[in-house]
Amino acid sequence: MKALYFDGNDPVYRTDYEKPKPSKGHSLIRVLVSAICNTDREVIRGYRPDFRGVLGHEFVGVVEESEDQSLIGRRVVGELNEGCGQCLYCKTGREKHCVTRKVIGMEGLDGTFEEYFVLANHLIHPVPDEIPTEKAIYTEPLAAALEIPSQIHIRPDYNVAVIGDGRLALMITQVLSLYGVDLTVIGKHEEKLSYFKKYAKTTTKTDETFEIVVDASGAPSGIEMAKQLVRKKGMIVLKSTYAGTTNIDLSYFVVNEITIVGSRCGPFEPALELLSKNLVEFPPIELFELQDYEKAFASKAFKSGFIF
Repeated sequence: MKALYFDGNDPVYRTDYEKPKPSKGHSLIRVLVSAICNTDREVIRGYRPDFRGVLGHEFVGVVEESEDQSLIGRRVVGELNEGCGQCLYCKTGREKHCVTRKVIGMEGLDGTFEEYFVLANHLIHPVPDEIPTEKAIYTEPLAAALEIPSQIHIRPDYNVAVIGDGRLALMITQVLSLYGVDLTVIGKHEEKLSYFKKYAKTTTKTDETFEIVVDASGAPSGIEMAKQLVRKKGMIVLKSTYAGTTNIDLSYFVVNEITIVGSRCGPFEPALELLSKNLVEFPPIELFELQDYEKAFASKAFKSGFIF
């Protein structure tokens, strides 16, 4: 089986990887398309230093084997985090925070840069027929964007800033634009910011301050910029994950009573609903054969990935 295996230092293309077998409560999924996330790049840079296995977590596939007969033959997407099912977090609806959770492509589970992989049935979501595969591939990152309004109250009369001009930032921008807020995107690349102009004001620098600032920069500098932009008693939402750490004066946030909210994985069903109703739109994904992974990771396209 073809797979892109991370050996702790570099991704390695393999053709001899063993095809997995589903255990109880799990399904075998044949991958159709799998997309590269910035988190995959960060894993290679050391974000998950103990991980050894197949990379990838954004996918669309077809269920080929499952105890759940209703899933067999269905085109599906799926969530990342498989909890133990027994701990406090799992029993209180916080499975993605399970202390012993496994995460596909990052922690204890092979990911989706392979022809077949196994996923727990309760993490699987069928894709409506009207959503094309190359559009459904955006479900997981769109769900991450939808986590923001599931965590905080967004008043339509607020002004909001999004830091970043990448893929996740565009998804967040489109989700927040549905709330009617006064929205500004702050990025570094004019050509990328052109994607955002339909949904928000765009700029490479600003002296304005904001009630809510979302850091989707994917860089350690994002929190420092958010600190400069957020108003006193305002809120910062952190969406960036990256290898390494950052130093920042926490006393500033205490004195100015600024709320900081960490935000990552989100709800899949609302993401599929938005895609089904064409309420969000994204540039087409650029697809490569798995053996051309170096070209895929180096691609300057809005989104790149693999076709199987």
